[in-house]
Amino acid sequence: MGPFAWFLLAFLFPLTLVKDVNLLCHGDLTDGFIPVPLNESNYHKLWPYNLPLSDCYSFTDGVRKLWVYSTDKSHSHSSTTKPRTEISISLIDDGYTYASGMWQFERQAYVPNGTSGVCIMQIFCSPNADGGATTLMLRVYDGALKYYQQQTVEDNIYDQWFKVNVIHDTAAKVVKVFINSALKLTVNNRGGSIHSFKFGVYTQNNSSCYMESCWKGIKVLKFV
Repeated sequence: MGPFAWFLLAFLFPLTLVKDVNLLCHGDLTDGFIPVPLNESNYHKLWPYNLPLSDCYSFTDGVRKLWVYSTDKSHSHSSTTKPRTEISISLIDDGYTYASGMWQFERQAYVPNGTSGVCIMQIFCSPNADGGATTLMLRVYDGALKYYQQQTVEDNIYDQWFKVNVIHDTAAKVVKVFINSALKLTVNNRGGSIHSFKFGVYTQNNSSCYMESCWKGIKVLKFV
């Protein structure tokens, strides 16, 4: 191979790599998935039982804002869980509570500065082998988005909209989390046979007094 050919190869090869990286970073994560229809009746809301919904939830200009205080009541008289204002997309008649297949939850999220010690998204499940009720929790601690209280998924999320895609492959028993289309977390399924997506604010340990998250562009998709 002559000198010019080597020069041309050296010039073009990095460009090919850049192109491939761009495809990986900006590829459509919903390829192969179809959105399932959602209407307001699909958004099952949970909030402190002694408050009107308007005291902890609003839906304006396509943005769902959910907030709760650490001193609030639980979502029912009989519950011993911590305060929450959450939305569950889990109506089994519509097929959004799932036991098989590959499902995806896509949306834009916003968490204001100061919100901490809170779960903003979870995959709820029937009791798993450890007796828990989730196969995924995304929590916020001091501006970092974390997998439960362990691995950091994304730093510095306060005061900005960021895109979140969660893909759950029940056959492979794997959950993947993408932030702004970049893969940030791959973990094994924690068990449970029936699952559903939930989002909002659910008080965890070492919480701030006030917790808030906002959501827009919500989609639930199924792989076909």
